Amino acid sequence: MPPLRILLLGGTTEARALADRVAGEGPAARAGLAREALDGGAFADGDSGRGVEVVSSLAGRTSAPLLPRGEVRIGGFGGVDGLKRYLHEQRIDALVDATHPFAATMTSHAVAAAEATGLPLLILRRPGWTAQTGDVWHRVESVPAAAALVPSIGERVFLTTGRQSIAAFAELDTCWFLSRSVEAPAPPVPPRLEILLDRGPFTIDGERDLLRRHRVDVLVTKNSGGDTAKLDAARAEAVPVILVDRPPLPKSVPTAPTVEEAIIWLNSLT
Repeated sequence: MPPLRILLLGGTTEARALADRVAGEGPAARAGLAREALDGGAFADGDSGRGVEVVSSLAGRTSAPLLPRGEVRIGGFGGVDGLKRYLHEQRIDALVDATHPFAATMTSHAVAAAEATGLPLLILRRPGWTAQTGDVWHRVESVPAAAALVPSIGERVFLTTGRQSIAAFAELDTCWFLSRSVEAPAPPVPPRLEILLDRGPFTIDGERDLLRRHRVDVLVTKNSGGDTAKLDAARAEAVPVILVDRPPLPKSVPTAPTVEEAIIWLNSLT
């Protein structure tokens, strides 16, 4: 039986972890790659199981992305039609959307392409953050809404919404911004902007030191989930947070909050 070919969308930590697990024994990893026991099940054992091939697709928005194991393609597909064509030409059997929780356009394209081709689709999304005792959160629906709220909350802003969203803050000339991203943002940007190029993971102590050194009085971030160091630091330093809520997930598509549950889903296809 030919191996199951999976198109894995996204360059998130979860996407890399899933690709590393599935492709850990080569481009056509045997189902036995997941012989380790999982709470909800495991891949079929031994050579009787169907093999799995994974193709990881990265958007190409950073010049030096962290690459997973296995086959990797970089760049867009050219919309839904381009994605459908790729699925057909590459004989893809199933899709896993493990893109960033705010990559709503790619998710909508994946849903449309899966519906049009009849291929199974799983959305792998880590859980969002939940407020803890001592947090002062101001939740908003969008980055522009966050920008509109900033001047009423603080003047020295730690901005961690990603370099592509900085333009929304470009007109705020009364605030000072510290923007952290892997690569520098392109104009337009706020007139009073300091750029910090860095890549996580970060520590709570390091984040607290950053807030103190730059006298930050408001943190602006997206509810991406995962590492909580900056939120823990903001709580400890009594810094309020403007939190951009995630776009809703499509209700018609199964979702998994962890890599382990995604593997269980893949096992059901083999």
